[in-house]
Amino acid sequence: MSGQTHFDFPQEWVEQLKPILGPMLPDFLHSYEQPPARGLRVRNGIKPPEDAEGKVPWAEKGYYLSLDSAAGAHPLHEAGAYYLQEPSAMAAAAALHPVPGEKVLDLCAAPGGKSTQLAAFLQGDGLLVCNEPVFSRAQILSRNIERMGVPNAVVVSQLPEELSGRWPGFFDRILVDAPCSGEGMFRRHPETVKEWTPTSPAGCARRQRHILNHAALMLRPGGVLAYSTCTFNPTENEGVIEAFLCEHPGFSLLPFALNGLPECGGILRLWPHRIRGEGHFVALLKKDGEEAIPAKAKKERSTPALSSVDKNAADAAGAFLKSRYAVSFFPEAVFAGKTVQPPNALPPLDGVKTLRVGLHLGEMKGRIFVPDHALALYMPSVYSTSLTVGEARLYQAGQTLPAPESLRGFCTPTLNGLALGWAKAADGILKNHYPKGLRRYSAAE
Repeated sequence: MSGQTHFDFPQEWVEQLKPILGPMLPDFLHSYEQPPARGLRVRNGIKPPEDAEGKVPWAEKGYYLSLDSAAGAHPLHEAGAYYLQEPSAMAAAAALHPVPGEKVLDLCAAPGGKSTQLAAFLQGDGLLVCNEPVFSRAQILSRNIERMGVPNAVVVSQLPEELSGRWPGFFDRILVDAPCSGEGMFRRHPETVKEWTPTSPAGCARRQRHILNHAALMLRPGGVLAYSTCTFNPTENEGVIEAFLCEHPGFSLLPFALNGLPECGGILRLWPHRIRGEGHFVALLKKDGEEAIPAKAKKERSTPALSSVDKNAADAAGAFLKSRYAVSFFPEAVFAGKTVQPPNALPPLDGVKTLRVGLHLGEMKGRIFVPDHALALYMPSVYSTSLTVGEARLYQAGQTLPAPESLRGFCTPTLNGLALGWAKAADGILKNHYPKGLRRYSAAE
């Protein structure tokens, strides 16, 4: 076929692109002879890795990565210094752009790239609910929320229709990064080309419309909804949006512009032959109604998912936290046996499969308060000890390390100022408390 590359593209797939791309089709197909773009987003206050290759224009804290970068294997990755993310995939959260204090829902959130990007916009102020219907994927999502030090997130695992009746009009902003046929990932994952069929788009579009319908019910008047896919065909993109707008006359497209990308009237396409990134589609929609300015919400705890903290546990936790941090933490509730600091204005969680609620502080084991790994990754304790990269690898593999003789009790080993987890120092030794399920058994450099 004309424009044939080393990819064996389905002819039906190429035919559907002809009316969209026109004379640009050969350039588009030729782009598949180039390697896919790699990228990451760094945490606030963190420098990008040395092998970063310049900023991603449309993503705050986003950087391109060299093709041979081993950033994902570095100890700083596990400490939450950065999140590896394909550059084009950063556009949807950038378009939605929540502000601190808002209540935000990421409805199809795993593995967590867009959720952690939304969390960075909120800066710990407000509420981020991250939902993933597949429980095993929700567990991965929860670990990434923890790894990136997000203190104000709730992670749940439900179908959209199981949430919309419970949370009507609750959220200021919603992201629907919909499951799709994945055409935009063909270059990055060539094996998925074989999974595509001519009927794939229509099947995906039915599910996407269903998800959007339930998302609309959970958005407040004046709220904003972002819809995104990583596919090219208009059936799953413009077709889904057109059908949604016909069925929901209270919604309209919201024009937006991202740095380095053309202004749009509410619909943006990212093409691999025009940018340094893969294929992506973003639509921004606004619900009719007055736009409210986010206010400091009262703390609401009326949900069976949380229970009150026992006084003895609260006293022990409070004493430990006061001794280890220069700022105050309050063990305000118990979730799954752990004392937690929940976000403001929780939605009702009764009957909702919930994996994480806010910042997990720790748990009582007998009369001893044992701090949680999430607390360490949120911020280092004032009781800390600095490690080299080689020592950090050994620590993340579960090994003991030497400690300053003056250091006693629970402390946070750090690398470049980022806490890696917890250890317990005694007699010049760091007893390792890195979670066993996260340990990386690799040799030190």
